[in-house]
Amino acid sequence: MSFPEYVTINGTNYTTAKLSAEAHAQVLNIQVVDAEVARLQQQLAIAQTARSAYSAVLLNAVRTGSPETPVAAKKVSKPRKPKAKAE
Repeated sequence: MSFPEYVTINGTNYTTAKLSAEAHAQVLNIQVVDAEVARLQQQLAIAQTARSAYSAVLLNAVRTGSPETPVAAKKVSKPRKPKAKAE
């Protein structure tokens, strides 16, 4: 990872050449964390896209009753009222 010439903290730019060794270490830590956050966001986008695709395939299978669907959806009717007992 390349070290930036400037770093912005709370809207203020600082020259990294003038930072202490501790501050340099923290800049590197932030860069590592930012890279990991970007990687995780990419993984999340991939997972969300896959879930959306799987849901679309499932919905299509349920609507069409395709052979790949183990049980086709059936329309469920309302339960009937019990018949009155004759006395």
